[in-house]
Amino acid sequence: MANKTAGALALSPEQGLSRYLSEIRKFPMLSKDEEFMLAKRWREHEDTEAAEKMVTSHLRLVAKIAMGYRGYGLPMAEVISEGNVGLMQSVKKFDPDKGFRLATYAMWWIRASIQEYILRSWSLVKLGTTAAQKKLFFNLRRMKSEINALENAQLQPEQVSHIAEKLNVSEKDVISMDGRMSGSDASLNTPMGAEGDMEWQDWLADEEPNQADEFARTQEFDARMQLLGEAMADLSEREHHILTERRLSDEPKTLEELSAVYGVSRERIRQIEVRAFEKLQKAMQKKAREQGLPSGH
Repeated sequence: MANKTAGALALSPEQGLSRYLSEIRKFPMLSKDEEFMLAKRWREHEDTEAAEKMVTSHLRLVAKIAMGYRGYGLPMAEVISEGNVGLMQSVKKFDPDKGFRLATYAMWWIRASIQEYILRSWSLVKLGTTAAQKKLFFNLRRMKSEINALENAQLQPEQVSHIAEKLNVSEKDVISMDGRMSGSDASLNTPMGAEGDMEWQDWLADEEPNQADEFARTQEFDARMQLLGEAMADLSEREHHILTERRLSDEPKTLEELSAVYGVSRERIRQIEVRAFEKLQKAMQKKAREQGLPSGH
């Protein structure tokens, strides 16, 4: 399906991000009835023209979501391109008979595709694999915003200490991660557009609550929590407890602490954790596929 809709993405972000963002605004939005009929044409007849219309009408959604992932040191054009891949996958699997709009469903796939791309790219610079390091990776910018440190060229010692304590990581890890993530931040007022009459901030989501977005986020959270709960139920009591304490807790327990609880070695706790996590991943991916949802996130 991706090859069949390639024509819809002829305006590649790589050819000029400013021009691309301007051009995708020209594609018309679809009414609920138009979207339903196009989706039926694709599912029942594999009508590629219908699929292309669904894709192009949602390119702005991809761009808006992608802008939320600035600051990871990756080219925004590539982030948008990855989001477009997720969009095309969502169109391929979208079932209009379930009663919700494509945008609600596509958000899952777009975010999953972008986040997987970010993690793949950052693994090249040894992001780290512990729960604490991943927590730092995805929360550092939020923490800096809370203490008004986003505009600083370098974190102050007291700010480093505050973040390290809140996220339960070492100050060295905070300094290292901040150095890697702060190099590509751009001003929200950077001029864009052929006439310079647009700014980056024009593409950010409105700060006011949006009913459709709030509904989609609630649906996504509830669905994933249900998947997690069902998958966790398949674990043994010991696996459930160890995985929860090691990976799902705001303040993860150490191997040493859990080894004392169960009277086994630290290595044995680590083995149980790894096995439990692998079982959980497989179970959630299976359940997600059964429900027609993206399994990676």
